[in-house]
Amino acid sequence: MTGARELDPVRLQVMVGALRAACEEMGAVLVRSAHSANVKERRDASTALFDAAGEMAMQAEHIPVHLGAMPAAVAAVAAEGPQPGDAFVLNDPFRGGTHLPDITVVSPIHVDGEELAGYAASRAHHADVGGRVPGSMPADSHELEEEGVVIEPRRLVRGGELDRDVLDSITTRMREPRQRVADLRAQLAANRAGIARMTALAERHGLDLVRRAMDATLDYAERRTRAAIAELGDGEREARDVLEAPEGDLELRLTATVDGDSIVLDFTGSAPQHDGNMNCPLAVTRSACYFAVRVLADPDVPPCSGAYRPIEVISPEGSLLNARAPAAVVAGNVETSSRVADLVLAAFGRALGQGTMNNLTLGNDRFTYYETIGGGQGACPDATGPTAVHVAMSNTLNTPLEALELEFPLRAVEYSVRRGSGGRGAHAGGEGVVREVEALEDMEFSLLTERRRHRPPGAAGGDPGAAGRNLLDGDDLPPKAIGRLRAGQRLRIETPGGGGHGAA
Repeated sequence: MTGARELDPVRLQVMVGALRAACEEMGAVLVRSAHSANVKERRDASTALFDAAGEMAMQAEHIPVHLGAMPAAVAAVAAEGPQPGDAFVLNDPFRGGTHLPDITVVSPIHVDGEELAGYAASRAHHADVGGRVPGSMPADSHELEEEGVVIEPRRLVRGGELDRDVLDSITTRMREPRQRVADLRAQLAANRAGIARMTALAERHGLDLVRRAMDATLDYAERRTRAAIAELGDGEREARDVLEAPEGDLELRLTATVDGDSIVLDFTGSAPQHDGNMNCPLAVTRSACYFAVRVLADPDVPPCSGAYRPIEVISPEGSLLNARAPAAVVAGNVETSSRVADLVLAAFGRALGQGTMNNLTLGNDRFTYYETIGGGQGACPDATGPTAVHVAMSNTLNTPLEALELEFPLRAVEYSVRRGSGGRGAHAGGEGVVREVEALEDMEFSLLTERRRHRPPGAAGGDPGAAGRNLLDGDDLPPKAIGRLRAGQRLRIETPGGGGHGAA
């Protein structure tokens, strides 16, 4: 047996708790230091710690689509040869990122100024990263450069000193650059908190013990995940679903094969790479799969890379779920990832939730505002689905109406539960949300939504949830829409309900 497996169980639990607390503290520092409502109110940000090999040793319970894809960002930074005191910044979806608004900061952790102990990483959705529309979430983009500034891994801090030239070269191409700088500084502060906690652990227990604890945590998570997968039962399961592209539906296919204590998720046969922006980098597809398998297997497993080891994801290069650069990807990260998770859950007989983040972006030359809106979750075999929550790959909060009206030229007209939107069943699906805002000055809007043409399916005889609706002054808008709001116009989003489980 390895040294990691011989670690005393009590001491291991102490170390696991310390690593988890360090990640949560990183998240608290980020949220409390940030300036944008996107981070400080909605908490659209994630933090994690990695070992020296780039495996995620622990994460805070933040945004699933961020965290499952973050190892790719750390791998991209590790290839750049980081030195003590450095910090790197990136958002390139094809070099460790997800979509451009998600900016990642990665800092190596060196003990005694020399020995690499691991990495601290934070990812935050910035309210704007440039591009041709405010908020950098265009519903009609076709190439990556339309969606904002592409940042390949760059050294933002060198030897402990912030490189202001690099910072300026990035943020001056974005709207509200001072807010972008403030949020990036908050990410750097979060990473420093992680470095401080890791350094303190190494000083107290010794770096060797910390490394053994990380290895043991990864192995423990793997063992528990394998045991839970084995209980799913051997065999092949299939699922099909569609994405609502502007020109028509795009089909996704999944064959899920459980063999003993491992699972293969094969998306061969899914739609090819898209001319629009619903493409996924492979890291995002994997991230959605990891989330769904964790839901099906053992949600209480320590959240780390060990839990991903029993999962193999297959998606041919050049397909919608493994796109090649320079494909547009802004909707892939938020909407396609949700559908990937849906496919995995559907293959194992689960009722589905709203399956969309209901992305709303508003802005002009003076401000940018971005929000995802909650909805209904699918019912369980033994429980009603949750109502009016951010489900699956999102896990953010809403922007409180008080903050919305205080900070932006918007008036909240309605924010309520969408009664009757959950699918009927022995256990009913959760209800969606109604969120209506009025523009107080002229601005642009962009909507990236799903489940407007197709209802979230139920399971075992349960009814589907209601489809969502987007309306401008009472007139229907398509699932993907972009346009201009004049002062006094109202945009209304009615989010989908969840599917029911079992015959009513």
